[in-house]
Amino acid sequence: MEIERKFTIKELPADLDRYPVKDLQQAYMNTDPVIRIRKEDDNYYMTYKGRGMLAREEYNLPLNEESYDHLLPKCDGNVISKKRYLIPFGNYTIELDVFDAPFAPLIIAEVEFGTKEEAESFTPPAWFLEDVTYNKEYHNSNLSRKAFD
Repeated sequence: MEIERKFTIKELPADLDRYPVKDLQQAYMNTDPVIRIRKEDDNYYMTYKGRGMLAREEYNLPLNEESYDHLLPKCDGNVISKKRYLIPFGNYTIELDVFDAPFAPLIIAEVEFGTKEEAESFTPPAWFLEDVTYNKEYHNSNLSRKAFD
């Protein structure tokens, strides 16, 4: 089960370069239900995500590079590339996604929780702006279908 909230941000943390960062590339074979493939540095996954906004089923299966490369051309829509910074915040880790073109300057902060109650009682840091957890426009699966002129 994945339980997470998503936020836009007011500004990037000034010391962003001191946090661990991962290079992510992901594409979608299906968006309802979500079936995604992802390259995370040198690791590869296929993910199934059920329906839901705050909480939903999520299953990750390992892939190898050859399988990822084979599946990538079979995916629909945009391939999403982004840098994910891992920022400690109390008992949580903020996953700050800085998107590459064509989605730049989009930046989304995600925080995962153990329970819905924990997620609902979370007080975000001052540099967060709007809670977009329930806004489908900010789900990567929907971004993958976004048209660009």
